Amino acid sequence: MAKLRFALAQHDFPVGAVAANAARVRALMDEARAGGAALVAFPELTLSGYPPEDLLLRPSFLEACARALGELAGAARDIAVVVGHPHAQGEVYNAASLLRDGAVALTYRKQALPNYTVFDEKRWFRPGRDTAVLAFDGVRVGLLVCEDIWEPEPAAKAAAAGAELLLVINASPYDLQQAATRERLLAQRARDNGVAIAYVNVVGGQDDLLFDGGALLVQPDGTVAARAPAFVDALLFAEYDPATRRLAALDWPRADDADVEATVYAGLVRGVRDYVGKNGFPGVLLGLSGGIDSALTLALAVDALGPARVGAVMLPTRYTSQLSLREAKVQAERLGVDYRVLPIEPAFQAFLDTLAPAFAGKPADVTEENLQSRCRGVMLMALSNKSGRLLLSTGNKSEMAVGYATLYGDMCGAYAPLKDVYKTLVYRLARWRNARGEAIPPAVIERAPSAELREHQTDQDSLPPYDVLDAILARFVEGEQSQAEIVAAGYEAETVRRVARLVLANEFKRRQSAPGPRITTRAFGRDRRYPITSGWR
Repeated sequence: MAKLRFALAQHDFPVGAVAANAARVRALMDEARAGGAALVAFPELTLSGYPPEDLLLRPSFLEACARALGELAGAARDIAVVVGHPHAQGEVYNAASLLRDGAVALTYRKQALPNYTVFDEKRWFRPGRDTAVLAFDGVRVGLLVCEDIWEPEPAAKAAAAGAELLLVINASPYDLQQAATRERLLAQRARDNGVAIAYVNVVGGQDDLLFDGGALLVQPDGTVAARAPAFVDALLFAEYDPATRRLAALDWPRADDADVEATVYAGLVRGVRDYVGKNGFPGVLLGLSGGIDSALTLALAVDALGPARVGAVMLPTRYTSQLSLREAKVQAERLGVDYRVLPIEPAFQAFLDTLAPAFAGKPADVTEENLQSRCRGVMLMALSNKSGRLLLSTGNKSEMAVGYATLYGDMCGAYAPLKDVYKTLVYRLARWRNARGEAIPPAVIERAPSAELREHQTDQDSLPPYDVLDAILARFVEGEQSQAEIVAAGYEAETVRRVARLVLANEFKRRQSAPGPRITTRAFGRDRRYPITSGWR
């Protein structure tokens, strides 16, 4: 029997860009045909992008997707195409259509609709019920869409209907554990049903979600035949041999067993590049403080956009150290970005003078510290308005979790690359990046972290050590463990109570924070949704 040659389109298909997505499908169809593929498969909801959210409530949007599908079907000659799209037929379905011989030959409706963590598919879609098994060059291929493979029944039904190869199209968001979880799951489904699996996933940044691609070929015995690199656009050719019932990759780009830091860094770079590019901003700017968070954010921005599109601003006050001034300048000059120093001491003093009558008789406290941060926020937003560049917020997940951030101050910004990155991981990423070419001054990495809003201030004046804080937060936020469980795991009771209290009390701040790329299993935002007003402590 002849081998089935096919292609998997691990590419970015932005939300709402229906015409551009269809044009990219058309170009990749031509490339796959030229490469000898009998079939090319595209990710889940290719035409609409994922997740289209309430665009699916607009009839004009659904009609545009339907028109694009029809036009692509007319071009599907000498190659079969599987493409994901919303399918409106009374109800709306998350669908995948087979296009060949100039027509839509079959439309499969996703059976399992996820409604957990970042997913809300039951808000927009109705589930399908039918199994789809298609014949290509004598090979029987079962078609599944994303969540269908996470539940056992759709794969089992496809195998029972005669499928020997499962083709799974996906829009599966990235997190630190997801790649390993996918591999275990696909191996289990392959073994349970005695079928090979070809898995293709979308790639790119979409608001606060990252999609890593990471296409996989899995043999019927559960072994991985090939894995594609994360966060890389690629048209991946493969063959299925019906005689041996095995898959083989054809010249895939190498997917190294990368460090966690390498994959996370690539994802954050992709998130910045796609958010800025897809929203049409000419570039970005950020406040460069001489601390590690802003230093890592600057390195990410330069790696994502190039130095010509990045600006950095140092906004010193009376409390800014010479180390901060020196190392911020060193980094900006080394990376070649537009850099300026705009002291905010006059603005800070003007506010103090204006507020003096209202503050009379009251000692200085965090109010004056926050006032400095808010002066910086005003300046940075003014520069953003004037230049058209998007302002990046530089805060990390540890700070956002416990509210160690100032509303309308350092929280100003339209995108926060480190929003879901714990402080301990910030340090690991900085060291990883420097090992590949120094982008962050070593003195910034080694110094004690400080907001520099009063004399001799360090973060640990207000917070537990970051290794302790992050470990507690991971249990409380990602693990949803109770305070008693965390204490039982060996953490000091008062520290646990304090951290939990801060997390719960600062939901109002996080609701007003900028979006940022999700990398953990429980990110603040659409993933972790707690009430602002709550008596639960």
